[in-house]
Amino acid sequence: MFRVQRFSVAVLLLLLVTAMAACQGRPEAVPNTPTPEPTIPPAWHTSEVVMMGTSADYPPANFINDNGDIDGFERELGDELCRRAGLECAWAHDEWFTLINHLLAGEYDAVMAGMAATKERDELIDFSEPYLPNTPSVYVALAGASDDVINGRVAVQVNTVQQQYLTESGVTTIISMPAEDPIEAVRSGQADAVFADKTFLNSFVEESGGELIYVGPEVEFDSDHVGIGVRENDAELQDKLNAAIRAMKEDGSLNDLIGKWYGEDAETF
Repeated sequence: MFRVQRFSVAVLLLLLVTAMAACQGRPEAVPNTPTPEPTIPPAWHTSEVVMMGTSADYPPANFINDNGDIDGFERELGDELCRRAGLECAWAHDEWFTLINHLLAGEYDAVMAGMAATKERDELIDFSEPYLPNTPSVYVALAGASDDVINGRVAVQVNTVQQQYLTESGVTTIISMPAEDPIEAVRSGQADAVFADKTFLNSFVEESGGELIYVGPEVEFDSDHVGIGVRENDAELQDKLNAAIRAMKEDGSLNDLIGKWYGEDAETF
């Protein structure tokens, strides 16, 4: 797209005076300080280590284990994808809501953090093909709560498809940063319910000893899929990751990994 500028009369007069001064041999000149265009971070190259970014707060997909290491389904899957693709990969974790910005800034080469490929995100970055089947989002509340609590104060993680859905529905939301905070908001009484992906909330419900229950309907977001985020100028890296994901689907190892981390009843490919 070409950018058109409109010059004011004052600017034209300034240019005229400058030209006249140049004809008279005066040493002064109008400084030329053009505004630099935004730069795109350099693409990943085969000789470099691929830096994988995650949030490490979304079990069982990603979390910090007792040894202080990044662990979970996405860590194990990501390492296997890198091995099959012949890539040397390293991992780092960051706040969920900063991951895309840091990817665009070149601090990460890929993001694996249970991230749905929404239309808005796809305008900023590219995504691999799905590595998890679509699963519903659900509401969880304290035992004894009725389905009406989904219209009350609902805790949700910031910058998620669940937050967008609640906002568009006109529901009063309690926004949180780390993924586990909405659950604590319900337990402390700050929120009436929490709304998040079922694969994330399921373990908390099962381990709560009856304290937490599912309420209200399940909500499907069919238009989105969970994929690995990469910069738009990293087609080579995207192709390598896609090939590895397809290979794991074909030999059944991806389904095995899903069953290991999400249970035998989990949705598979």
